[in-house]
Amino acid sequence: MAVNQVLPHPSEIPPVVIQYKDPIKISTEEVAAPLGYSTGIFSHGGEHFLIQSPYTEQEHLLDLRTLDAENALLARALARMRSLRPDYATSPYTETFNWDEIIGELSQLVREHGHRWKETSFFIVAFRSQIPPTTVYEDLGALDKVAHAEAVASGGFLKYWFGHPDKDGRNLATCVWRSQEDAIKGGVGRGHRKAAAATRSLYSHWKIDRHRLIIRDDVKSWEIIDWE
Repeated sequence: MAVNQVLPHPSEIPPVVIQYKDPIKISTEEVAAPLGYSTGIFSHGGEHFLIQSPYTEQEHLLDLRTLDAENALLARALARMRSLRPDYATSPYTETFNWDEIIGELSQLVREHGHRWKETSFFIVAFRSQIPPTTVYEDLGALDKVAHAEAVASGGFLKYWFGHPDKDGRNLATCVWRSQEDAIKGGVGRGHRKAAAATRSLYSHWKIDRHRLIIRDDVKSWEIIDWE
């Protein structure tokens, strides 16, 4: 979803004048969030831009104002995402991360902002890989960083996490997207195509798993299932 689909254009918002002894004109040139939502939902630590990956440069940050309330709140909760075990490269996906803590944080954010959470599903990609000793990991990192910036710019990219290869070269990277459509759109850039083309020469094995995260009304329950 583009920013201009979420935010009202300043020219469409009339100035507000309150009659005091001397008229005071209140500027409405900047609107931080969609009308009808709490502005606080779309900021994290006082900032509209959220660090959603190990990359911290501006082009890698998620603009919370480009999302609806459900996606913005989950993106903020996902800032707590961490691996629970050292064998994340091969462990079951649902047992690898601190999902209970993430959903607990989401529940707290929903309460803080007085938001009525509607059931929403999200698209998860898990990329399991193995690199041979001949692969230079820094080369992978350079390709990945360019592809990540493109994916963020395309919209709907809520979270990116990746680990480090174990002693056998096995690793896990995972993405949480607003939708499968966003994920597809995020993978068509030149940088992503270049990274995909290098897969055969840089990896000895790779596998892509797709999951659906469902968070039900009022965050009363949730589950991660295979994407069908």
